[in-house]
Amino acid sequence: MSAPALLTQDIAAILRGLEDSPAILAAMVREIPGDRLHLQRREGFWSLAEHVAHLAQVQPMLGERVRRILSEDNPEFVPFFPIPDENAKRPAVPPVADSLERFRTGREAMLTLLKQAGPEDWLRPARHPEYERYGLAILARHILMHDFWHMYRMEEIWLTTEAYLRGSGD
Repeated sequence: MSAPALLTQDIAAILRGLEDSPAILAAMVREIPGDRLHLQRREGFWSLAEHVAHLAQVQPMLGERVRRILSEDNPEFVPFFPIPDENAKRPAVPPVADSLERFRTGREAMLTLLKQAGPEDWLRPARHPEYERYGLAILARHILMHDFWHMYRMEEIWLTTEAYLRGSGD
């Protein structure tokens, strides 16, 4: 199998995952009893609603990174930290239905850009101080893994019994 064919398959798999994330997240949230959405299981853990809000919140920033990689030569990015100070007041959490809708529409806008990108665009480089290599393919895969990390964390916080809930933060 040639490298371009493998890359084409990789791109298709990433796009499918990015397309499916909003539906998977919404289906999971529908299963969660409403009184559990804002429950903070332990100090330092995000509530389930905060995870959903975060996924929605980062879509414009991530979409802008995609746009910049596609339109600029080797753009440089700065790390994104949603809560920069542990002592900072936690932001108000929007209604979960609003966050789910923002996540879905933000993802659709991002997918429009990604689907217009050609195979050569997926190899476009960028710079990010956290990573040795960065570019469109790495960013797109990173977004997918970020989605599923938060969804895994949500399921863990929601379903894990107290006896087995990890003592680590969010």
